[in-house]
Amino acid sequence: MPAKPAPIKKAAPKEPAPKKEEAPAPAPAEAAPAEVAPPAEVEAPPAEAAPAEAAAPAEAAPTEEKAPAEPAPEQPKAPTPPPPDAAAATAAEEGTPAADAEVVAHPDEPTSEPLEVTVDDKSDTSVTITWRPPKTIPANSGLDGYTVEITKEGTEDWKAANEDLTVSCRYVIKNQTTGDRLLIRVVAVNPGGRSPPATIADPVLVKEVGARPKVRLPRFLRQRYVKKVGEKINIVIPYSGKPKPVVSWLKDGQPLDSKRANIRTSDRDSILFIRQAERVDSGSYEMCVKVDDFEDKAAIIIQIIELPGPPASIKIVDVWGFNVALEWTVPKDNGNTEITGYTVQKADKKTGDWFNILEHYARLNATISDLIMGNTYTFRVFAENKCGLSEECAVTKGEATIVKEVIDYKPTPFVEHDFTEAPKFTTVLNDRSTTVGYSTKLLCSVRGCPKPKIMWMKNKMILNNMDNPKYRMISTGGICTLEIRKPGPYDGGEYVCRAENTLGKVDTGCKLEVRKPGQADADKDKKEQ
Repeated sequence: MPAKPAPIKKAAPKEPAPKKEEAPAPAPAEAAPAEVAPPAEVEAPPAEAAPAEAAAPAEAAPTEEKAPAEPAPEQPKAPTPPPPDAAAATAAEEGTPAADAEVVAHPDEPTSEPLEVTVDDKSDTSVTITWRPPKTIPANSGLDGYTVEITKEGTEDWKAANEDLTVSCRYVIKNQTTGDRLLIRVVAVNPGGRSPPATIADPVLVKEVGARPKVRLPRFLRQRYVKKVGEKINIVIPYSGKPKPVVSWLKDGQPLDSKRANIRTSDRDSILFIRQAERVDSGSYEMCVKVDDFEDKAAIIIQIIELPGPPASIKIVDVWGFNVALEWTVPKDNGNTEITGYTVQKADKKTGDWFNILEHYARLNATISDLIMGNTYTFRVFAENKCGLSEECAVTKGEATIVKEVIDYKPTPFVEHDFTEAPKFTTVLNDRSTTVGYSTKLLCSVRGCPKPKIMWMKNKMILNNMDNPKYRMISTGGICTLEIRKPGPYDGGEYVCRAENTLGKVDTGCKLEVRKPGQADADKDKKEQ
């Protein structure tokens, strides 16, 4: 049996695709089997066997299988298309993965049409096109290559631009006349025959493009462009291209309304001008710059905003103590932008003056505290967005009264503290000595309520200021003092201070020694001996 053509394989080894434009013409079909030497592990038929109209005799198959075993390195070989596996590898190198193709098990059937035929580049004498492999490729037939066909606009005389099949998904159509308009199509070829053609919809003008069109969108327009209602919009977008590009504008996919927007286009830029912006001017604007078959687009989003409407409703949920709980709902009209916060105000029924309680508040409920007892309050809420506070507000229908609580005060009976206390010496008298002729004082302190009566005694005899001027007794602020003026030898003895009131009496005493001059030194010497 004759050998079956090998299908395209996804994991085929990469082989460089031959350049058909630079290769010499292939040998005649009957001589190709004797010169082609494919790899030993790949069993493939000769490239010229597919387009042949008459089938070869069955006895010729063994001769074709033995042909690779007799290479003739000394003879020049004509370049032939690589096997289908190599075609898939070359297609993958050109950026068109063969994985998109669907392999079907129907032998000797043509493939489906190639996909996405587009113009990649142009010059004064050539047109470069690209495409993707067919979606459906028979498993047993595989894919031999592609034929690129052209004809001038207005004629049906299709001619092949490539003499030999090309396995690449990119082809340069050369030697064309400047100014011609060509219709171009691509046909996939395999042993099953030709696929349906894939044609470029519009005629292609053979003319060099000096500079492809390019829209240079300013950075501030790459994000949302926001304006307020009534403001002027004047957007300048530079572009480039040669020859002068054709500039067009769309809004939300539709042509611009000339009553709302004006377009002014120069050689370098295009200006979108709106005298007074309205909310209907919000949307997605697209600028398209086209030079022949090449174009570039830029999209900008314009948002026109205004003040929001008031909150839909507000109500008093609860009142307790000095607190009021409020709830409200979002506005029906947000001004074509998000609500950033709310401002809550209160008014006392007595004065009617409004005061801000909360500003830039983001929640839809709040608790108002520190209200004055006995007052009645009304509340209102304003919505806020990027433009500011809403002109209107939502006001509570009811009022919140802070009830004044009645307190029944019962004071506790006053009990006077009993400060009465029996006399008590806080500082007692201490023994001391003095010298004859030198005045001395005896000191002590006492407390008691009622105020104690102070009495001084010497050797159990009561002393009296009036009877003996030698003694002076002073009692001030609880400090009791007995001053003995220029004491003599007989003024020594035991002294007692007595404090007495209605609750009792108390005594404190000491001994006073009156020495002669020099006696202290004698006593000291006596102790040292």
